[in-house]
Amino acid sequence: MRNSVEPANQGAGVIRGQSSAGRTLAFIKKNYFLYILLAPALILTLIFKYVPMYGAVIAFKDFSPIKGILGSEWVGLKHFEKFIASPNFDVIFMNTLKLSFFGLIFSFPVPILLALMLNQVRRAAVKKNIQLFLYAPNFISVVVIVGMLFIFLSPTGPINQWVIWMTGSPLMFMSQPEYFRWIYILSDIWQGAGWASIIYVAALANVDPELHNAASLDGANLLQRIRNIDLPTIRPIMAIVFILAAGGIMSIGFEKAYLMQTSMNLPTSEIIATYVYKVGLQSGDYAYSAAVGLFNSVINVILLVTVNFIVRKLNEGEGLY
Repeated sequence: MRNSVEPANQGAGVIRGQSSAGRTLAFIKKNYFLYILLAPALILTLIFKYVPMYGAVIAFKDFSPIKGILGSEWVGLKHFEKFIASPNFDVIFMNTLKLSFFGLIFSFPVPILLALMLNQVRRAAVKKNIQLFLYAPNFISVVVIVGMLFIFLSPTGPINQWVIWMTGSPLMFMSQPEYFRWIYILSDIWQGAGWASIIYVAALANVDPELHNAASLDGANLLQRIRNIDLPTIRPIMAIVFILAAGGIMSIGFEKAYLMQTSMNLPTSEIIATYVYKVGLQSGDYAYSAAVGLFNSVINVILLVTVNFIVRKLNEGEGLY
């Protein structure tokens, strides 16, 4: 009796499997246009993100453009050991870490504060004008931003005119190493904080106004309503944004750091991204620069996994994944 039942169950399982596959195929046929819209993004991601990963193998080879990737000699971790043992490693690594860490700590809360303040503006016309003013710096080129910094912070610039009036002598902002990080971070906040606040403004727009009205009737002041209504609403988004920012903590924008570099501020402005550019493209040591870049990427992955784990523990299981 048992033997006669088992084949029947197996046959039913096959039918159920075929039915599931048939439903999946029918769903794809029904929504084929959505897959067509998705295809260009998938193709671009495959070509520009996944295919170039093959080139990372040169980090483990003594790469020669003449021999190619496959023909070059395998050297294992030689280039990684060379980078870690180099006299510049401590300075470059700590410069990258400090610039990223301080940038994250000081810039992360600013978009949240802007969104909370914008959410309190009730007149639509005034709110739109403020948003336009805050979002505009995001569309200015990095080259233009750095040019503005050199003009405003030059010895004869408007800021130094005020410094001269206060102290009697100008400050060399762009040539003294101790000013580089703060100029970089503050200009980043000015340029990107308004644009980064969009996601929080959109989330706060979904808050039911009746919640605020009820809280006001119960005697809650503005800060209490923000703490108990607005912040819980955007907390999941804050967690995701923080995890992504922490995961890219070692990936500082190359262009701005390189453009702001001078021969005098190199002790604090030389980071991994600029070092890779100088070693790889200017000196032609492609294998070594690939190893440095891969080392930077591995650190980012470790930080991403670690921060996501910590946030999930502190945020009741809510994280990036």
